[in-house]
Amino acid sequence: MLPTPDSSTSRGSTYADATSPADDTLVPDCAGGESFALMVLGHSMAPEFNEGEIIIIEPDGMAQDGSYVLAWHQQAWTFRQLLRAGAGWVLHPLNPAFADAPLPDLSAVRGVIIQKALPGRRRASKHYL
Repeated sequence: MLPTPDSSTSRGSTYADATSPADDTLVPDCAGGESFALMVLGHSMAPEFNEGEIIIIEPDGMAQDGSYVLAWHQQAWTFRQLLRAGAGWVLHPLNPAFADAPLPDLSAVRGVIIQKALPGRRRASKHYL
């Protein structure tokens, strides 16, 4: 499972091996509620998440205002911060060079980031719970 790099659009890092979750699977090739890891590529979530860091996603995690999430948006997987916006939600990139993406509800959210780590540096780990 490898993400592809950010393109020049406002999407975040994407999950290349994934297909549309239309069949109600959380994330293809990952069993049920098992946590899984992806590598951050691109700079849309900097400075909190930098390229090369590993994020751990909990598919059954509870998404709430301020959570970092993996979502299916505009036919691609994206990693963003989830923020409440009026009656709906937005997928918010931390890098101001990228635009917010509005969401009418949480159906696009497929998992919550619960941890990040820098490969080879155990003490550089951070938890998001």
